[in-house]
Amino acid sequence: MKPALDFSVSPMVAIWEVTRACDLACVHCRASAMARRDPHELSTAESLDLIKQFRDLNPGVLVLTGGDPLKRPDLFPLIEAAVDAGLTVAITPSVTPLLTGDAIERLAAAGISRMALSLDGPDAATHDTFRGTPGAFAATRDAIAAAHAIDLPLQINTSLSRKTVGGLEATGRLVAEIAPTLWSVFFVVPVGRAAHDQQLDAATCERVFHYLAVWSDTNGLPVKTTAAQAYRRVVLQRATERVRAGGVRGVRPPAVNDAKGFVFVSHTGEVYPSGFLPLSAGNIRDQRLAAIYRHGPLFQALRDAGRLEGKCGRCEFRHVCGGSRARAFAVSGNVFAEDPACAYEPALDIRPVHDAVQ
Repeated sequence: MKPALDFSVSPMVAIWEVTRACDLACVHCRASAMARRDPHELSTAESLDLIKQFRDLNPGVLVLTGGDPLKRPDLFPLIEAAVDAGLTVAITPSVTPLLTGDAIERLAAAGISRMALSLDGPDAATHDTFRGTPGAFAATRDAIAAAHAIDLPLQINTSLSRKTVGGLEATGRLVAEIAPTLWSVFFVVPVGRAAHDQQLDAATCERVFHYLAVWSDTNGLPVKTTAAQAYRRVVLQRATERVRAGGVRGVRPPAVNDAKGFVFVSHTGEVYPSGFLPLSAGNIRDQRLAAIYRHGPLFQALRDAGRLEGKCGRCEFRHVCGGSRARAFAVSGNVFAEDPACAYEPALDIRPVHDAVQ
């Protein structure tokens, strides 16, 4: 078994935005992606050097994202170089005419370990409207079938906003039928094209957390949330209830957060705590990625739970949750503020997190 990562040394997840070019027009796009590639995008030579930097950082997985990664003509050589460097590589392509069955086979042959596809609703009306492209839902179903046909591990990504949350249960039934290796649920943060009125309120988030926990238990499939770290608190609370009832606790969720087990590198080499937290800690054209992640003042500060303010700072789950730093910053301008999407009121006495989940 691979040893657990020390998040002060290596992230569990490293995201590389290989390009911002994309042919979709998603209403919530973090990157405000455009059809053409940015002339300041990392060159092939710079990208190959970045792959060496990722190797030195040693993440659990390197995820290639965009925009649409398939808009880069050198994508497949870059994938092969990353795999040859010993990295576990996943990809999140956009579902456009570029994502053909042949392209999916080429991704698998190049060494991709998992492909993630977005499914934001249970039908074309919801998904296509959210993605800004007619036919996107049908094309996504075709891509899912193509991945299943060659046994390429598949992850389903679902973005939750006020526009899509009403169809969550129907979406959940569809995802259960697809049976991906992971259902990754993104709680929209107001960055890029996402407006503030798209994000969910705290009470709705709490209901969704419990729904996802029940869905995971019922279907035997794992769920991961993005910009909704409080889901881990709900998982732990439910595990405590099971133990008290004589059941088995289950697997403890990893305490990943912005800059803590997570790093994002943009198409121009800027290094961020996450793609939803637009505070640059440096650029790989000037500094090595491992040095920024391990020693950068912003990254070190975000890994310090003692810096958290408001109810996040006094919460007994602060070490395993810590709240969404991206949402706190987007709403208040203070990266250490409490997470406005969490409905939990912590105990007045702060106990170590291992005591809180006994």
